[in-house]
Amino acid sequence: MGKNIKSFLWLLAGCVIYGIGTHAFIEPADIAPGGAVGVALMINHVFSLLPVGKMILVINVPLLILAWFNLSKGFTIRTTFACVLNSFVLDDLVAPICPVYAGDRLLSSLYGGILVGIGMAFIFISGSTTGGSDVVGYLVQKKAPHMPIGKLLLAIDSCILSVSAFVFGNIDAALFGMLSLYAQTKVIDAIIYGSDVGVQAQIVTKHPEIIVKKIIDVLDRSATILEGKGGYSGDKLSVVVCTARKSEFPQLKEFVYASDPDAFVMVTQTTEVYGLGFKDFVESH
Repeated sequence: MGKNIKSFLWLLAGCVIYGIGTHAFIEPADIAPGGAVGVALMINHVFSLLPVGKMILVINVPLLILAWFNLSKGFTIRTTFACVLNSFVLDDLVAPICPVYAGDRLLSSLYGGILVGIGMAFIFISGSTTGGSDVVGYLVQKKAPHMPIGKLLLAIDSCILSVSAFVFGNIDAALFGMLSLYAQTKVIDAIIYGSDVGVQAQIVTKHPEIIVKKIIDVLDRSATILEGKGGYSGDKLSVVVCTARKSEFPQLKEFVYASDPDAFVMVTQTTEVYGLGFKDFVESH
């Protein structure tokens, strides 16, 4: 119960900070910094159909339906709950009481990106995602594991930024949106500890089977088990080697501790990862 409450508090804090960044800075700056929120802001700028939070939720609905049939049910349920809560917090809690920044557009883009990045990092720590590009990445990875996901998501965000220049009627919209997206990404990396590619964990444990099962069931990834012996104790032990993305690292750390509190974990930030589920070897040529 305590674990669920802690995760919910991380999620709620992330949604509140995400909502403040979006409502007070991103929206009044007339930018679309990638992802579902960028699409929602552009649609609202042209048609003003729904509040931003509810529009983000509507955009996520088809992606969540695809996730239900193609990804794990647990991931889809967590993401759906996070999307619904994020929509409610943004439209019904933050928007009615949070003042809107009406100053310099550059500062609005920068601080909006920082706040949204903090919010998304907290949501990742809770074990959830905000949907949008994250779901697209998981879906593509599931169907085409050798496809370069990073380049795909970069292409999607680049398209959104390019279209925003026409929607908002000025090239500055794309440039400020790019700045906001960059700030958002750097903040997430700094909080989560991991690059956009991933992190490598080497887990020294006496219970490798339990941890590997969790890696497969929870993260939908695999791992390598190396047999070893303690240098001081002489006891037999195993080293589980696993590579994960930044949004998966908080979950990895959590269930390793739950499976073996005495485990010894070494984490390395990776700058290049090639192979199944990550970057294709062809990209290096």
